[in-house]
Amino acid sequence: MIFKTKIIVFASGNLGIKMLEYLKQISEIEFIAIDSNSEGIIEFATVYGIDKFIGKPNKNELLIKLQSKKSNILLSVNYLFLLEKKVFQLFEYPINFHGSLLPKYRGRTPHVWAIINNETETGISAHFIEEGCDEGDIVYQERIKIEKQYTGADLLNIFQIEYPKVILKVLENISNRRIVRTPQDTTIASYFPKRFPEDGMLDWNWQKERLYNWVRALSKPYPGAYSYYNNERIIIDEIRFSNIGFDFSFKNGTIISLNENNYPIVKVQNGAIEIVKIRYNSPQFLKNNKFENEN
Repeated sequence: MIFKTKIIVFASGNLGIKMLEYLKQISEIEFIAIDSNSEGIIEFATVYGIDKFIGKPNKNELLIKLQSKKSNILLSVNYLFLLEKKVFQLFEYPINFHGSLLPKYRGRTPHVWAIINNETETGISAHFIEEGCDEGDIVYQERIKIEKQYTGADLLNIFQIEYPKVILKVLENISNRRIVRTPQDTTIASYFPKRFPEDGMLDWNWQKERLYNWVRALSKPYPGAYSYYNNERIIIDEIRFSNIGFDFSFKNGTIISLNENNYPIVKVQNGAIEIVKIRYNSPQFLKNNKFENEN
């Protein structure tokens, strides 16, 4: 164990469980706050006998539990809820870890939005928790390059490698009293909301570059980009640009040819894209048929 100071963790999802597994190796986790859907984290706390709270954090039960703890460090990793001031003000170091280069891309699934928006860089920000979403002073940042072929899943995998490094650096700085707070520049701040499966619908009137970014951002493990063909929802996990020649009088969304796997090559605003991977079973595609923007 590297750090003898007890730590309280608020965590959700797969990234949360990965960070807890790492923190268990280097510190003593005194308490975990968990959303009710993160079964892996609930099991983790149970297996290791760590005191826990499950549910929304605005209940007095949580506050009472926290007031009985000795830790002055709260680490929030991928946690689903905003914390009230009465909760985070209990700690000298209430630190959240966020998957973007704040103040840009505050909010939910920032790495997905970064790919959709054709960003070439993202990162991880450690910042003090405030009442506003991802608004507190920054204490550490790490930059991560977004390669052109990266998917949302690729960035998640990179986060699982890089988050522990950021957490370790922050804990070292806390231990050595070297925390430096840098206020966020609100003039360049941006916020992006939670995404839902219905938000993934493709628009064949988009340019091919936007379609490419949309599909790679939303591929597995996310719900996926989709369109409709013969009133059936088709989830598309991979596309690539096509150089096939065609008549520009074709309407966008028209299947102008089929590739060797009988997947469509589709006319879009500024060219054509080839569908490479479809989730689940695919229908029989026919040349000159058309994808629709809705069923």
